Amino acid sequence: MKFKTKKDRRHRIALRLRKRIAGTAGRPRLSVFRSVSHIYAQVIDDLSGRTVASASSTEPSLKAQLTGKATSGNVAGARTVGKAIAERLLAKGLSRVVFDRNGFLYHGRIRAVAEAAREAGLEF
Repeated sequence: MKFKTKKDRRHRIALRLRKRIAGTAGRPRLSVFRSVSHIYAQVIDDLSGRTVASASSTEPSLKAQLTGKATSGNVAGARTVGKAIAERLLAKGLSRVVFDRNGFLYHGRIRAVAEAAREAGLEF
């Protein structure tokens, strides 16, 4: 199958990953999406189809933390989002997740979210 755009290619990779990755109530899926200017993290229980927690660089509470070198579209901002999603999950009593890079390469901002979440106490 030939892909036409980068978005089509990423979507195809995401579907291929999703065949192997599924979130449960005990170990939900941490899905990360990055746009050009923002980054979003969402923890999903696939069995019930519910979002357990979410964090994004567009939230007013996180925008206040994005000062100095950290902006919503760089690695420092991604670390802030990763730390926030980990804190929200730990407050709900969940410490284990399955990481879903959503078709993006494990590099740059995606990696920064994952490493910050691990440092804040999540296991994956």
